[in-house]
Amino acid sequence: MNFKERINKVNRKGWIRAGIWSALYIAFIVWVAWGDWASLGWLLLLPLIIDMFTTRYINYTWWHRYKPAKKDEPQNPHANPILYTIFSWIDAILFALIAVYFINLYIFQNYQIPSSSLEKTLCRGDFLFVSKMAYGPRVPQTPLSMPLVQHTMPNWLGGGKSYFDKPQWKYKRLKGWTTPQKGHIVVFNFPAGDTVCSKMQNPDYHTLCHYYGRERVHQDKKTFGDIVTRPVDRRENYVKRCVGTPGDSLKIVNNVIWTKGSSDSEWIQEPQREGLQLNYLIQTDGHTFSNKYLDKMGICIEDRRQLNATTWHFPLTQDMKDELAKNPHVNQIVVEPEVNGGDVYPLGHNEWTRDNYGPIYIPSKGDKVMITEDNYWLYKRIAEAYEFKPMSIGQEYEFGMDYYWMMGDNRHNSADSRYWGFVPEDHIVGRPVFIWLSIDKDKHSIRWNRIGQGAKN
Repeated sequence: MNFKERINKVNRKGWIRAGIWSALYIAFIVWVAWGDWASLGWLLLLPLIIDMFTTRYINYTWWHRYKPAKKDEPQNPHANPILYTIFSWIDAILFALIAVYFINLYIFQNYQIPSSSLEKTLCRGDFLFVSKMAYGPRVPQTPLSMPLVQHTMPNWLGGGKSYFDKPQWKYKRLKGWTTPQKGHIVVFNFPAGDTVCSKMQNPDYHTLCHYYGRERVHQDKKTFGDIVTRPVDRRENYVKRCVGTPGDSLKIVNNVIWTKGSSDSEWIQEPQREGLQLNYLIQTDGHTFSNKYLDKMGICIEDRRQLNATTWHFPLTQDMKDELAKNPHVNQIVVEPEVNGGDVYPLGHNEWTRDNYGPIYIPSKGDKVMITEDNYWLYKRIAEAYEFKPMSIGQEYEFGMDYYWMMGDNRHNSADSRYWGFVPEDHIVGRPVFIWLSIDKDKHSIRWNRIGQGAKN
């Protein structure tokens, strides 16, 4: 069959489908390629899309030749039920993977809460539906990747990277319904995850270099493993609460957050949320708390620590603290000392602590800030790792992105912006919408009462 005959054979429905899919593909490529015209080369695939719905020069369903004939149909000499079944399943799986890939990239993805940093708000074992439409879907930096895998293939598939380094597309984002606001719970790519020690990923690479020295981290492969660099969209997903937005100034005084906008002259105390937790030392008369009592208090097994015969260590909300204070065996409850918090960002260049931090200014896109000896280390990572621009003391630096400050509600059990700094806008993934599954890892059971709950803001 020649080209003209194939064209004449195409019905109206085929042309309509070809037109719709071609228009969507062109719009996507233009969005991706705007300002990066080399990416227009992807338009060379457009004839394949048109052919798929019209002329079908490429036989995309060649395996249909093995399809067994039905009772009322003539016998198929090529019929092979086994091959037909195998390729039917392969076709269905490939279609599902492609569909999941695009849904996961641009619409929503699942996320499991791995730690207690938002405990009492989002619990370990919560599975979240995360909307990427809320803040606008991003262009994937590494578009060629394995669906449902963040950065490393499962061991049963051989391990190794789950994505190709090339092509890499520039950061772009469609307009979402909103932008991260103070109080929002946000999922984002871990900013300090640009470089990773394969055998010791916690603490992060930059902290390890601070403690052990860069030379040892790079040479001692037995302890730290290989040094791996990851693009933005292949870094670990974190979830925290946004407590500072672009243009805000922020400080922490005795565990209380204070902020002011660029035009405000007075500091405003942020409200203490219902689920906010701090670590406390509990002095008793020697009494041992039963597991049943601690279960009733809402203290998970992982957070139960007995330091000695009379001293316990728990994370507590204000309500939990007040309830525990009523126990006749409790003599004293004091907040955990600041020294237990370790070094904070920027490492080695300030006297701040996790409980008393700042003040700092959170940059907004287009802001111009004079770089001084006092703020150089605060913004150095922004210039080097996120915006790839030079920065020096005495220079007026213009920020190219909006930045955010993220913290956990479980303040003393949260690795957050106090330890690794600002979250750039290109790291923002999405906003949790609701919990679709919750597994209590202590009791190995499902928390039915949490399913369907929204993420508290």
